[in-house]
Amino acid sequence: MPDLLIELFSEEIPARMQGKAADDLKKLMTDGLVEAGLTYSGAAGFSTPRRLTLTVQGLSKESPTLREERRGPKVGAPEKALEGFMRGAGVTREQLEEREDKKGAFYYATVTTPGRPAEEIVAEVLEKTISGFPWPKSMRWGAGTLRWVRPLHRILCLLSDEHGDHVIEMDVDGIKSGQTTEGHRFMGDGPFEVTSFEDYEARLKRAKVILNPEERQQHIWHEAQNQAFAQGLEVVEDPGLLREVAGLVEWPVVLMGSIDEDFLGLPPEVLQTSMKEHQKFFSVRNPKTGRIEKFITVANIETADHGATILAGNQKVLAARLSDAKFFWENDLRIARSEGLGAWTDRLSNVTFHNQLGSQQARIERIAKLARQLAPTVGADPALAQQAAEVAKADLSSEMVYEFPELQGLMGRYYAKAAGLPDEVAEACQAHYSPLGPADDVPTAPISVAVALADKLDTLTGFWAIDEKPTGSKDPYALRRAALGVIRLVLVNDLRLHLDRMIDAQLLRHQIDTNGDVKEQALKEELLSEIAHHGVFGAAVRAVIDRIEGDAPKWIEQVTDHTPDTSDDLLGFIHDRLKVHLKGEGIRHDVIDACLAMPNRDDLTLLVKRASALSGFLASEDGENLVQGFKRANNILSQAEEKDGVEYSFGADIKFAEEDAEKALFAALDAADAQIGPAMAAEDFAGAMEAMADLRAPIDAFFEAVQVNSDNQVVRRNRLNLLARIRVICSQVADLTTIEG
Repeated sequence: MPDLLIELFSEEIPARMQGKAADDLKKLMTDGLVEAGLTYSGAAGFSTPRRLTLTVQGLSKESPTLREERRGPKVGAPEKALEGFMRGAGVTREQLEEREDKKGAFYYATVTTPGRPAEEIVAEVLEKTISGFPWPKSMRWGAGTLRWVRPLHRILCLLSDEHGDHVIEMDVDGIKSGQTTEGHRFMGDGPFEVTSFEDYEARLKRAKVILNPEERQQHIWHEAQNQAFAQGLEVVEDPGLLREVAGLVEWPVVLMGSIDEDFLGLPPEVLQTSMKEHQKFFSVRNPKTGRIEKFITVANIETADHGATILAGNQKVLAARLSDAKFFWENDLRIARSEGLGAWTDRLSNVTFHNQLGSQQARIERIAKLARQLAPTVGADPALAQQAAEVAKADLSSEMVYEFPELQGLMGRYYAKAAGLPDEVAEACQAHYSPLGPADDVPTAPISVAVALADKLDTLTGFWAIDEKPTGSKDPYALRRAALGVIRLVLVNDLRLHLDRMIDAQLLRHQIDTNGDVKEQALKEELLSEIAHHGVFGAAVRAVIDRIEGDAPKWIEQVTDHTPDTSDDLLGFIHDRLKVHLKGEGIRHDVIDACLAMPNRDDLTLLVKRASALSGFLASEDGENLVQGFKRANNILSQAEEKDGVEYSFGADIKFAEEDAEKALFAALDAADAQIGPAMAAEDFAGAMEAMADLRAPIDAFFEAVQVNSDNQVVRRNRLNLLARIRVICSQVADLTTIEG
């Protein structure tokens, strides 16, 4: 069976597109070949800056001949219908057969599709693949119509087996296929012909091209580590940069250069970011001091002076870049030390966060007030939490963050320390953005937790207040990430937080329009603080409103007329993200739904503890059988209530019990009720589950020995009320009706 080799040779393909393009070429070609009836034993795609390559091993020589039987119109149908059927099947009247079945006599035709040679199919599929290739961006050049990411110069398409090799003839927009390729742009010896994939890969390597991108990455990393280790240094790992650099070179030449002494005092993160973003350099660190002292660059050519000229040029450009960074750093430090971070925060009044949510400064004020309210809950000092929130985003006005936005927060920490602020405040400047994703570390310092929670809750409530929610896959404001951040902050820090109250208070903070009067502003903050701690309809809230002298401000109506729709919708959104988060920990969505039906569902820590205990219980044999017994009891009870038009929810009396199993269930329910209620109140979920597990055997025995719908109506009502007790007692733990299976 022959092997197929394809190479699409072009100008330089952007590094970020190469990996997906190689995968797309493999998928489109192999899917197309299989759909056409060919089989293969293996396939692999490769990419370099100037080529996409596909090798397919063990390709069948031709597609099989297919025979298909089709049923046509009924015998006696209009002639036009019969002609249409024959035309579609490609048969004549003489080739039709008449057959009888249950519905009458029909015409049948046997359609034979002859097999096609692999060469014909490959040419057809490759032409279609090239013409419709899914580049993120493509261009058209010259007089042709073909669109490609960069000008396409050559198509290599070759079949080879033990008898030799031959080109699959094709023409795509004037580019004819062949078996010619070429090596490195500068170090290669010009075009050459190949006879197989093994020959192709070996000839490319002799022509200074490493075809496999993973091999290029390994070579770069191995050489970089060796050169750094030789000088007692270490390379800072950056897998993303490694992939990108491997996509920029066909023949990687690793060189290590030095950073001028003038720049070694810059924060290591500044050096690393500047070199990575502008020059694609790897940072080389001194493990003893933590300073970035050298850099690794990867050239695409070998030189007679072993890279000295290349390094000299790179160091010259790097010095210019780092001179700018040093200027930003020193200027920012001067402002932080002399004027404080407040100078930058004031500038944020001119920076719009969102046209409906005001400026960044207005947002900072909201976050600071919320952080102060949250502080006691997370064990933080309220004054420090407010101070940290007031300066946490100050560095957005700094020159360094303006040049390198990815350093926001980190530079805030440096500048807060330079301004003489407490260490907890400086740490919160960096940590309050976290967690940025599922794998990011979660802050645990109380001040950082308070500011991080306030930041994310303000973001969520703000966009919910203006009805800007995620839709489908679109989430331009990263609200799903913010919700997951709230969840992880609460769970990792084991916080007992009533989210609905905080959400209510912050939603109102967004919605209430004040006239700036100091007295009214103080009243609003007192009221919102009460809502955050006691809820919208708490007695304390009414007491605050009762103290209003004269006419009440207009925004008071927004409190008294408040509806929970928006708040509940946002809490539901957070619960949805919690389900996704817990799914990764093996807790099913129906288990979470069962716990969401219970009180205090806004307390995420309590909710997860309850769900974890229930999940463990349901995984046991007792748990599984008890749920089945509960559902049986609930179904019988629900059907009887619907039929009789009454609710059987009280009045079960043991004196009407006739069977031993019935009496045993009374006793078991009394014992379980005495244990489950106190256990749930004490949040001893394991104890509650254990007590509920004791019900499994009595319930099973009851259904085996007792007929609920007795002819004696008094006994029947008593037994239905007994089933109601099962429902009530088990429902103290969770809503078991939502459990699947």
